[in-house]
Amino acid sequence: MSEIKFKDIRTLAKEIGDNVSKVIVDKDEQIKLITAGIFAGGHILIEDNPGTGKTMLAKSFAKSMNVDFKRVQFTPDLMPSDITGLNIFNQKESEFKLVRGPVFTNVLLADEINRATPRTQASLLEAMEEKQVTIDGETMKLDAPFIVFATENPIETSGTYPLPEAELDRFLMKLSMGDNDKITELNIIERYIEDAPLEELTAVCGSEDIMNVREKVKNVFVHNCIREYIVYIALETRRSSKINMGVSSRGVLALVRCAQAYAAIDGRKYVEPDDVKKLAPYVLGHRIIAFGGVNNFNYNSNLIGEIVDGIAVPVEDWKDA
Repeated sequence: MSEIKFKDIRTLAKEIGDNVSKVIVDKDEQIKLITAGIFAGGHILIEDNPGTGKTMLAKSFAKSMNVDFKRVQFTPDLMPSDITGLNIFNQKESEFKLVRGPVFTNVLLADEINRATPRTQASLLEAMEEKQVTIDGETMKLDAPFIVFATENPIETSGTYPLPEAELDRFLMKLSMGDNDKITELNIIERYIEDAPLEELTAVCGSEDIMNVREKVKNVFVHNCIREYIVYIALETRRSSKINMGVSSRGVLALVRCAQAYAAIDGRKYVEPDDVKKLAPYVLGHRIIAFGGVNNFNYNSNLIGEIVDGIAVPVEDWKDA
């Protein structure tokens, strides 16, 4: 694939979005958000009921980027070594040999991640944060890009475990596929009644293109007033009487990087306040713990939305230094 120039990021994002839309019907907003998350170098957590297209979405992105893809079905009996791999003694050669787990890939689909125990979920922490895996004291780097797409069922679903806060904080954004209306359901039937769109999907870019875009995204300008705006949002989550644990510094940086990617996708070289307002519920909602034990996706996202609405929007000329 050819090198991606800054001005081409919007074009590439559209090509990826159009390609994924051949499989996922009428979810343009979610596809754009996930594309921004990928360009920002993050991992994606998707919460929704079974059968809403979460797994198909992850597979479609992997095929569009022409990268290695592996899937792990998380179950209560899944062990950490089933994800990372382990050393097995080869009697014939009288030595231990490493059997690499599915984490050694570019896109890892952790399907129904909250059906596994917290211990197994935590086996992804090192891989997600440091892009490496340690097995029996030996540390191995993962190929770039490394992206975790995790799907989870709502916590009220039978047989689920809550995700540890440390793991939630490592997902760049969390979103939902949302309910389908009548027109969308009819479009899905029309799309799938005779065809298999995922099998027919072809790549529009490669791993080098994604890595090049990630470097370009870092050059998107973030004015000091926008930086302060993001910090004010984080500070308010720590002061709010409705929130027990506010947004961490990792969350602040995640919102900055995601806003840069979102701006680039829109063809801009600078971040606007609207980018921050749009992304804050998806980037910060899963990083807070509300009082009263209410911590579902919609409630937390609405809390972040209320906080953002209560903070004055920067009026400076955020296009220039």
